[in-house]
Amino acid sequence: MKHSNTKLFVGLDVHKDSIAVAYAPEQRGAEIISLGNFGTRQCDIDKLLKKLLAHGQDLVFAYEAGPCGYWLHRYLSKKDHTSLVVAPSLIPKRPVDRVKTDRRDAIMLARTLRAGDLTTVYVPNVEDEAIRDLSRARESGKRDLRAAKLRLKSFLLRLDIRFEGTANWGPKYLRWLGNVACETPAQQFVFQEYIHAITERNERVERIEAELHNQIDAWRLKPVVVAIQSMRGIQFVTAATLIAELGDVTRFAHPKELMNFVGLTASEHSSGRKRKLGGITKAGNSHARRVLVRHVSSLMRHSVS
Repeated sequence: MKHSNTKLFVGLDVHKDSIAVAYAPEQRGAEIISLGNFGTRQCDIDKLLKKLLAHGQDLVFAYEAGPCGYWLHRYLSKKDHTSLVVAPSLIPKRPVDRVKTDRRDAIMLARTLRAGDLTTVYVPNVEDEAIRDLSRARESGKRDLRAAKLRLKSFLLRLDIRFEGTANWGPKYLRWLGNVACETPAQQFVFQEYIHAITERNERVERIEAELHNQIDAWRLKPVVVAIQSMRGIQFVTAATLIAELGDVTRFAHPKELMNFVGLTASEHSSGRKRKLGGITKAGNSHARRVLVRHVSSLMRHSVS
């Protein structure tokens, strides 16, 4: 039986190889139906849409933001269906519910979607997401570089090979590394491998930064990246990373919304007349927050010195 005017709220529990599906009719109190699991190929999604359209023409989908990205949201939107990507940490959950399955998660999403209790996340367009991926690749490259440097320093410390001065990876320290000789051939080999790892990771970061410059030149948000570099201490990489994470900043109606997005607002635990403020919430976009905190810390160090 086909109900052309029925609105269906569809919950999707998305995984790498499967999607658990449940839908809730618009009528409050109507039974929520589980459709089982579907594949993640486009032909599987088309099969799901065909099955859902047999019950209603107005489909509203919701699934949790996660490692599978936004491809499903974009595919459903391309099919002219409403699709919402929701924040997993903000989904209402009953504390007494100790059973978790894909089927129950899909049903819960359909129920809360119908009730209007889900909080959506910002979905960037393909071009903005590409710049964000590039900036995050640089961030992971810098993290790998720091880890490689730490391994080398730990190795030298175990061998009691010490540099007289500050090991800040400046020219003086690099010249000293070039003259290091270990006691055994095996240890010398390990030392050279650690040096090679640092060199390779450093070259990787340089390649990514060069590509980031090239891509930003053709990006629609380049004027914003250029504009915020006029602020004290903000250079290109910081500006590019920040805007890549924030996307279209005009979607924030107030600075408080921006601070909430990056988790820089104070936490609070108040009861009655007592009001207690704690540290920052650290909720939201950790990449943008890390860039901002690092920038402020750098400014404070320079102002003290």
